[in-house]
Amino acid sequence: MTVLVDTTIWSLALRRRAHQLSSAEQRLVEEWADLVSSGRVALIGPVHQEVLSGIRRTEVFEALHEKLSSFRYLETLPSDFVQAARFFNLCQSRGIASSHIDMLICAMAHRYGVPIFTTDPDFSGYAKHLSIRLHEPGLP
Repeated sequence: MTVLVDTTIWSLALRRRAHQLSSAEQRLVEEWADLVSSGRVALIGPVHQEVLSGIRRTEVFEALHEKLSSFRYLETLPSDFVQAARFFNLCQSRGIASSHIDMLICAMAHRYGVPIFTTDPDFSGYAKHLSIRLHEPGLP
């Protein structure tokens, strides 16, 4: 099954050096590598943008952009933005703060029927109220 990988995981895998990672983070990067090698990784444009944001050196930016461009992209449709707004409003009505990008990730994961792989604890809160699933490392 395809897995929608969030910015937090891409950053661990592609922007951090291995010696900077804790053992828990290393296990997450290993899970990401397993997903990559099995062709199960998916990406969306806003996550691509977030991963590239803040990179000052052009050559590093271009190399990372090229790596990210080789992954499967999930196409964003106008209806995804409407669903993201619905999700945002639902979370807000339940007292849960969210971001527009997080809600777009949730909307796309919902439409494609794929789990989200993230370390962002906000997604656990969203999953209690939205019809999304989170990827659990080590499970198929």
